[in-house]
Parts: sequence; C-alpha cells; structure tokens
Amino acid sequence: MKLNIKSATPGLNLNNFDAEDIGDVLLKIEKSFDITFADDDLKEAKTFGALCDVVVAKVKHAQADSCTTQHAFYKLRSAINAKNPTEKYLVKPQTKLCELFPRDNRIEVVADIEAEMGFHMNLLQPKAWIVWTFGLMLVASIALFWVNTTIATLGLIVSIAGLRLAGRFGKELKVKTIGDLAEKIAREHYLKCRRDASTVNRTEVVQKVKELFAESFQLEMSVLTKEAKFA
Repeated sequence: MKLNIKSATPGLNLNNFDAEDIGDVLLKIEKSFDITFADDDLKEAKTFGALCDVVVAKVKHAQADSCTTQHAFYKLRSAINAKNPTEKYLVKPQTKLCELFPRDNRIEVVADIEAEMGFHMNLLQPKAWIVWTFGLMLVASIALFWVNTTIATLGLIVSIAGLRLAGRFGKELKVKTIGDLAEKIAREHYLKCRRDASTVNRTEVVQKVKELFAESFQLEMSVLTKEAKFA
C-alpha cells in the first residue's frame, strides 16, 4: 500500500513521503508495540488518526496508567548502575550522556548497557561529514559505470564498506541527555521499557506513534493531526 501523507488542514505542510519510508515507520511501530499489520489492516486507514486507531486496536494488553518514559528512565538508570557503580542520585534526566559514556570507550560502554537492557538503543552514529563523503563516493561510482566499469565497481565496494564501517564504529551521540534517551527508547521499545510488559498505557500509544512519525520525517508534532490524510 502506498501511503503518502498530505495536509488535510489549511496552513499545514505535510510532504509526500515514499511508500518505502512509510513502511519503515510501520515496522518501527510493529517492533515497539509487538504487533503485526496484516495486508487488510491499512486499506481503510485514510487518515493519520485512522492509522492510530488501528494501532490502538491491535495492542491487546491490559490498561495501566503508569508512565512508560519514567519506566524507561528507571530501567536505563539501573542498567548504567549495574555496569558502573555510579550513585543513583547522580543519574538524573538532565545528566549528559557524554559524561556517562566517555568517547574513548563509548562503543563498548553503550554495548554493555544494551546487553543489560536487552535491546539495541540505536544511540550512536558516525560524523555527518563521513557519511556525506562515502555517500557522494557511492553516487559518483554509480555514475562511473557509464565510463569505466572497473573503477566504478571498486568505488562502489569502497563506499559501501565505508558506510557500513562508519555505522558500526560511529561514536556521535544522537541525543544529549539521559532524559532524551529515555524518551527515545520509550517510543522505539515501548513494551520492553514497561515495568510490566503485559500492560500498556493506552493514552500514550497515539503519542508514541506520532513521535515515531515526527522523528522519522523530521516533522513538527502539530502537523500530525488526526485529519492528516494518506493519499
């Protein structure tokens, strides 16, 4: 199903997005809430609000009013303290991640925290200029196939390998504080962050879906109204 979002409210600008990009967000939603979209589930979802209704209907867990972001913070703090005997009162929502995860061993420390929590936080990324460099090399290599196949193939291999290595060994933090990270993992691993994974706070579900779309497409939350249409 090709889902392109367009504005249903005057004054709001919702770009048209590729169906593959929309599909990536739907996969994130499935992973976060442990649900699966069947082919027929989205046929009648003509608006963003309707999509949210489908997600809410699929989440069959018992209702609990507790805050998942708060659960995520406590889970994150416990994991940090388990790997590093830091006093709990020192780990606060405003604590800077660069202080807890020193750059020289950041990859190893983050990996240890992820192992303790039981999921990948997707916290680290390479420097932007490295991604741009290998990205441009990739585009140039594709263009070179019209001129020199051997050089183009070599460039393609180097650029793809470079992007993979950059992604694997990148040390840049995607968010700045423990609070930011708690919010991030609460939307990307909703059920795994719950103190009781058999429960959900249904008032949060739509908000988390909205956050996943806003983050993926760099949109203002206010743009994602119930009336925003999928064309």
